[in-house]
Amino acid sequence: MIYPFSLSRLLGSAGLVAVSSVLLAQSPGKTPSTLPLTDLSAFQKPAANWRIAGDISAPLSGATVLNTQAGTGVLANVPNKQEYGQAYNLLWATDHGDVDLELDYLMAKGSNSGVYLQGRYEVQLFDSWGVRAPKVVDNGAIYERWDESRPEAKKGYEGHAPRQNASRAPGLWQHLKVSFQAPRFNAAGQKTENAKMVRVELNGVLLHENVELSGPTRAAAFNDEKPLGPLMLQGDHGPVAFKNINVKAYGKPRPELTNLNYEVYKGKFEAEPAYAKLPPEAKGPVADLSSARNALANEFLIRYTGTLKVQEPGEYRFNLGVPGGGGVLRINNKPVIAKAEWSGNAKVDLPAGEMPFELIYSKFIDWVKPNLGLSVSGPGVREYTLTSPLVDEDPTDPILVEATTNTLLRSFMDLPGTPPTGVMGQTNRSAYRVTHAVSVGAPEGIHYTYDLDNGSVVQVWRGSFLDTTPMWNDRGDGSSRPTGMVQRFGRPALVLAPLASDQTAWPTDTTGSQFRPRGYALDEQDRPTFRYQVYGATVQDQTRVLDNALGFRREITVENATMPLFARLMTANTIKPLENGLYMIDGQTYLRIDSVDGAVPNVRTVGGKQELIVPVKSKLTYSILF
Repeated sequence: MIYPFSLSRLLGSAGLVAVSSVLLAQSPGKTPSTLPLTDLSAFQKPAANWRIAGDISAPLSGATVLNTQAGTGVLANVPNKQEYGQAYNLLWATDHGDVDLELDYLMAKGSNSGVYLQGRYEVQLFDSWGVRAPKVVDNGAIYERWDESRPEAKKGYEGHAPRQNASRAPGLWQHLKVSFQAPRFNAAGQKTENAKMVRVELNGVLLHENVELSGPTRAAAFNDEKPLGPLMLQGDHGPVAFKNINVKAYGKPRPELTNLNYEVYKGKFEAEPAYAKLPPEAKGPVADLSSARNALANEFLIRYTGTLKVQEPGEYRFNLGVPGGGGVLRINNKPVIAKAEWSGNAKVDLPAGEMPFELIYSKFIDWVKPNLGLSVSGPGVREYTLTSPLVDEDPTDPILVEATTNTLLRSFMDLPGTPPTGVMGQTNRSAYRVTHAVSVGAPEGIHYTYDLDNGSVVQVWRGSFLDTTPMWNDRGDGSSRPTGMVQRFGRPALVLAPLASDQTAWPTDTTGSQFRPRGYALDEQDRPTFRYQVYGATVQDQTRVLDNALGFRREITVENATMPLFARLMTANTIKPLENGLYMIDGQTYLRIDSVDGAVPNVRTVGGKQELIVPVKSKLTYSILF
């Protein structure tokens, strides 16, 4: 049997493959996947403002400076004074064409920098913490072009502001992902296609998609356009640091399908039939892979055969979408995807040359529209689709909720990761489902999710509020998703517990906690204060947006406690004490203790993790800045 199905599969997503139809650039030189940061040898004539460091810090407020520590792994721009000019920028020694770039960077307060693809097309890096409506000068923007001959108000043009502000605070590490397509030229050297930012993500938020660039942006290293060029990091506008620079270059020839033929069989095939014994409904040569040529709406099987021509040997990854049924992919007479149920993927090593190709799609679930998707990526080959555009595709319009006023929404909230074995109904592969979640949105663009089962803040985020499509579309699964730059705090747990000392392990069994949620009360601005009982004490838990939308302040008030209680404010890989009650959490969030009634906080290590705990007398106030 090649198509066994289960109820959990039928309740899942249709499994269509999301593929990119991006063209490839001319072949670049040998480009390393990860940029070594043990020295500056990967760059062209680095100026004295660039150095290799082991660790970096920058104050949250005050001077625009970076502090460096000896070591390797971090690339730091530490200018001695404000000097402008190309000599202070850093050019990579290797040229690139089409490329996927991924890196972490850290901005000093008030600083300004940029990443230039091919030394020509800038993604702006800027300290935009707290900006409500980002512009083309802000963090994550595609910077504008510049023409001095244009009228004064129009010298800058074709800039693209980010869709929302996904920036972190200065001194925190931020994550940038860019998929770039180089301009195309014909044999005479004439440009036939503009460069393109295929996709730009900042801190997990999509900022740009398929943005064409008619020419170099302002302050580029080169004013012309070419198939290849070096990556450039701007160093003449302020302190900035980089690490984990990963570059994946493309430009190798794509595999091609030739000599394609198809056969369509009528029937409900849950096992692969003996084709020689069946008369096909239709057959013949075709130019591409598609389910469109089949006139049957349900209970059919399409079989494609042909030749796959591979010029670049190596490991290739195939993604197959066969909604409403099952599928098989064979190459060189060997199964690559032996059994796809709605969707499947696999990697395979392919030699250079021509080899037999076979693809089967069996459709037998009547409430799903027939569609077929097959994509491939490989050595020097960005993922692209081998199939024609999906047939009669009805994309779901997202159901978005914006917090134009203080807004509360109850839903399930799925935390990302791999789900435990046997978990049903979690179609987005969550590691944990918060079943009694309240997401609280604010017009300042700062939001959080509260877990009523534990009295715990699950996550905070900046930007847009919620995508409720999985909750309300079709039959729905009851869940919503944040749509901004999210900082999660792990699996929810009780914030308060009695400990014999500040070295006693935090209790994992909450059976004796007597935790009872008591709902919430809204103030005159519709902002909630959550209430619950735990270990005999009555707790009020209030979270409010800080001035200038820099984060949250949380105030926990404890009454009628019958035993000493501790609060666990944070669990993380690293909790680094700074100054004036400020702590850095995993390099991505600040926690500031504002008031603890004279108690002494303690950072301790438990089970390979660090915890920040503090005794609670009657009231505890702390802020999360991100």
